[in-house]
Amino acid sequence: MDEELRSLTERLRQESGGTAAYERLRATTDHDELADVLTEAGRPLWARELAAFRLGLAGDRRAFETLVLLLNHRDPPRCASAAHALARLGDPRTARAAAALATNELRVAYALHPVRLLVELRAPESVPALITTLRRRLTPHDPYRRVALACVEGLGVLGDARARPVLDDALAHPALAEAAVQALARIPRRS
Repeated sequence: MDEELRSLTERLRQESGGTAAYERLRATTDHDELADVLTEAGRPLWARELAAFRLGLAGDRRAFETLVLLLNHRDPPRCASAAHALARLGDPRTARAAAALATNELRVAYALHPVRLLVELRAPESVPALITTLRRRLTPHDPYRRVALACVEGLGVLGDARARPVLDDALAHPALAEAAVQALARIPRRS
């Protein structure tokens, strides 16, 4: 069993109280039944999350909207599960949605998982979104250092030369300097 699925099912088992409805959603192989959960009125959040996650892992694009909403949730475990499922969904809209969430200053407190998802996707939107997000985090006393650090590390993983200027700027920030040095070392120099 996928480790993220194991973690999600245990968390949602507790959240649901281990009800028969939970067990049915956990066990069903009927994608239409799971998709119905996403649109039926009155369904609890745990049920929608479980259905969307399972559909996402199966590559069923009906899960996309729900997973994007969960990617921007205030609860980090929900964001992590949504990012995991979105990375496996294979929907071409995913990178654009993750970039929009990562660069939304009104929701920057929830940008960590969209940033990490962009790195995993390695999409054309990834580097520009990470550069934008990191540049905004380089202001004095910015409270979102974890987001900034994820951007620095992600830009190193992506190894795109467009990131050099913002990573050079990150060197001046003690909390980011070591990661910025490592990220810069991973970016090939132009000849």
